[in-house]
Amino acid sequence: MMLRTIPLAVVIAFAAAPVLAQQATADAARDALAKKEGEGDQSALLKQTLTAVDKQYTLIRRNQLALTYDVSYSYVGEDRIVTDIANGSATLFNIENNNSHTVTNTFSADYGVRDNLTANVTLPLISRYADTAARSGLSNSIGDIGVGARWQPFEARRDQPGLTVTGNVRLPTGRSPFKIIAGSGEATGSGVGAATVGLNVNKIVDPVALFGSVNVTASLPAKNLWQVNGSRILTRVAPGPSVGFGLGFAYALSYGISTTISFQEAISAGSKLRFADGLEAKTHMQTSGILNLGLGYRVSPKTTVNFSVGIGLTPDSPNLIVGMNLPLSF
Repeated sequence: MMLRTIPLAVVIAFAAAPVLAQQATADAARDALAKKEGEGDQSALLKQTLTAVDKQYTLIRRNQLALTYDVSYSYVGEDRIVTDIANGSATLFNIENNNSHTVTNTFSADYGVRDNLTANVTLPLISRYADTAARSGLSNSIGDIGVGARWQPFEARRDQPGLTVTGNVRLPTGRSPFKIIAGSGEATGSGVGAATVGLNVNKIVDPVALFGSVNVTASLPAKNLWQVNGSRILTRVAPGPSVGFGLGFAYALSYGISTTISFQEAISAGSKLRFADGLEAKTHMQTSGILNLGLGYRVSPKTTVNFSVGIGLTPDSPNLIVGMNLPLSF
């Protein structure tokens, strides 16, 4: 606060001093709450938060490059019923307690092809530790690389919802779960290629941003397998299609702090299995639902670090997911 020297001739009467003191206090409060130069506004913070939440809601300018680092930890604990398929029926052997701990380091690069078109590639590095009644093991390997694009068909306007069309191709570069031999490590990939198309909508009503998404995923089959599964040999797996949707909101508590609450659900059709002896079987439909809680902290006018905690709501979901998103382009 700057203090100005006031000539004695303009000093007002002592009786008016309380009024001036109140006015000075109010001015100081307004100065403290006012947005500082370079601090940005809540809308910019919300856009950065949306980008970190799903990386689908905002685009970057033409010829710009944005690098991002994500790290997440997930825990899955379940009691698995070990069965064998014989003569078309399932035979119960025992019940195993399985625990899986996964740390995923993901490096992402986004490039602005046009102002309304962004291309991106993601490289995940996965460390997974699994502990079961029969064995335990640790694997460190690359995961499934993703290549995709985001397209904004209409110009973004402040008073209208933003619409983004997304497409992504997942390459089976990680260790396939269908080719893992018992005792040789853990899978770090899906084992199959897949393509996803989606639609995302967001609207900023300062200091709140509303967002939602829907997507469809189709996977290629895994062929030419030779994996021992009980007393049979698995030769082919055809994953079923899946549909996902999500919704949530971000709220700017101040010019430097934002919070997010979102819900995501994915419904996957059963996979078709084929064995060497000609037997075919199909798994049950799976539903994964996760509640996400996030906190964004602006460390600079252009950089926001986001932390998140995900809680699994269905038996097919991870029990716990903890993550951090850090832009590498400062």
